[in-house]
Order: sequence, then C-alpha cells, then structure tokens
Amino acid sequence: MKQISILGCGWLGLPLAKALLKDGFSVKGSTTSVEKLTNLESIGIQSFVLALETNAVPDTLSDFLDGSQILIIAIPPKLRGKNKDYSDAANNSFVKKIENILPLIQKSTVENVLFISSTAVYGEANTVVDEITIAVPVTESGKQLLEIENLLLANTDFKTTILRFGGLIGEDRNPARFLAGKENVPNPEAPINLIHLEDCIGIIQKIIATNCWNTTLNAVTPFHPSRENYYTEKALASNLIPPTFNNEIPSIGKTISSDYLIEKLNYTFTKTDL
Repeated sequence: MKQISILGCGWLGLPLAKALLKDGFSVKGSTTSVEKLTNLESIGIQSFVLALETNAVPDTLSDFLDGSQILIIAIPPKLRGKNKDYSDAANNSFVKKIENILPLIQKSTVENVLFISSTAVYGEANTVVDEITIAVPVTESGKQLLEIENLLLANTDFKTTILRFGGLIGEDRNPARFLAGKENVPNPEAPINLIHLEDCIGIIQKIIATNCWNTTLNAVTPFHPSRENYYTEKALASNLIPPTFNNEIPSIGKTISSDYLIEKLNYTFTKTDL
C-alpha cells in the first residue's frame, strides 16, 4: 500500500486525506493543533502535531515523512504575522520554513512532492494566462510562493509538481458572501478565476493516479463571467445585499487558462457552474 504524507490537514488537506484513504492509500497528516489529533486519528489518518518554523525543524518531521513516497504540501503562507501590512513577513517567511525542511525531505523516502500554490504568482494583467506565461507576482504571498516553486522544482532529490489553484470555494466558502454588501468594489469587468473543493481533490487524485510529476499546472474552472455579474447574481440568489462596483476606473483582471491541465490529465471539471 502506497503511503502519502499531507502537510496541512486543513480546509483542503483533510477532505483530500479522506478521499485518498478511500482510494486505498495509507495517509499521514499534520496539524498545528493538539485538539485536532483525535478527529484525524478517528478518520484513519496517522496524525502528527507539526508547525513549521523559520529557525528550527520540527521534531516530528522525520516520523511524519518516514515511509511515504508522496508528500503533499497544502499549507497557506500565513505571512502577515501580527502586522496587516506584511511588514513582519520576513520574520514569518514561508520560504525559510520550506527551506528548513528540505534537507529532511531529501533524506526521506519521499520520491514526489506536490506543492499547492496559487495563481497569485501571475500578478495582474488584462490577458489570458497559462503555464508558459512568465509569473510576475505583486503580493508578498505571491512572491514567496513563486520562490518556493522554483526551490522545489530545482531539487533533483525528488520530482515536484506545482499546482496553482484559483480562488477556492466549497460548501463552507460560499462565494455569495465574498463581496456581499461591499461598496465601490474595483474591477467589475475582470473575470472570475475560481475552483470548487471537489475539483481540487479530483485533480490531485488524477495527478497521483497518472504519476504526473515534474510539471506546473493551473487549476481554475473554465468559467469566467465578470466579477460584477457573478457576485451580484450570487448575492441575490442567497438573499444577501449585492455589492456595488466602481465602473469609473478601467478594470484589470487576468483569465487563467486550465487547458494544459485538462489535456495533460485528461481531466473533466465536475463543478463547472460555480
């Protein structure tokens, strides 16, 4: 039985672990909360309390990796720390946290790494964006994600696939609530680039099933109505106050293409009407 380690059993990692268990894999999962251990163990996940640090390697990391052929890194950057302006991002560097654990990954049984990244690495532009497009991130999280992507892809001790998700939605992430009631929202004509949790999991399962390593994939549902039309419709459908948009300033917004993923994995999105 193949074993998979999931670093971060949160919003994505936990349901992913459940799906992989059903597929017949043995799953190790990490959490930063001792309180969550019992729940993870009851599901059948071999669980570890593991918090990445910028200046230390977690004691539990070696056991967490031991015996696994695949490592899935599914933790958000969480760069802000105490300061909302990211001024202390360097002290909470996601890049440094990943750099710290690389030597142990290299020495472990891990052969393949799947890094959950974001389309935020592309920055903003009025164009269609695919995997060939040069990534020029403008946010601190986007910059650090891109640096980690390059760090992992350059490592020859294991094969890495980068999965760049668009905005994540699901049962407890209702898009109707994202902008409901807000005023003067920018970029009304910009296209949406979202993906449902169900497809996030389906794509990861497909990557594993087809051994699709050493590549970068955009994962966004091929459904791109304008922000104004989409969020207004969603708010009204949920009996919420629709947002108002600023139409005086020209809209800026990219359209993320998942054509390469669809072809490479022979994948069909299940949630196309978001």
